[in-house]
Amino acid sequence: MNTDLEALFSEAENRYLKPEELKGLTQYVESLPQRLETYCQIREKEVEIMQAVADQLPRHFPDPSTEDMERSIKNAMLMLRYCAMAMLINNDTLVKERFVDWLSQSMAMYDTQDLDKVLYKLLNQQLMKTLKPDQIKLIKSPLILAQTQLLNSSS
Repeated sequence: MNTDLEALFSEAENRYLKPEELKGLTQYVESLPQRLETYCQIREKEVEIMQAVADQLPRHFPDPSTEDMERSIKNAMLMLRYCAMAMLINNDTLVKERFVDWLSQSMAMYDTQDLDKVLYKLLNQQLMKTLKPDQIKLIKSPLILAQTQLLNSSS
């Protein structure tokens, strides 16, 4: 669940929600159909998106090892899944706490930062082609968080 909503409900156990709290709750609830649609779109198109990225990767990053390329693509797929979930529940900290901290260690160990930079660029381009502008707006925050933190932590 969204940690802000959890805190909101917890704090308001013995009182009614304040107008500003209701406003935030209303904004989230009203955005939920779009969040669900975006999540489902990403889920349904994940293989297509990642295949397009995988097909372009050798052209933009010549001579990567097969193992590094497969590992980076799998990691990017996991990143996309975590970002989609973070977007759905409107909780970007999910990306940092459950994904970035874990994956950054693996990326540093295998030294795939240059490959990952190219892969993320291609992934972002493919998402722009696949999703509507309002869907991009929803997924952008967790994606930027994940990508910048992963690239910064592996350098």
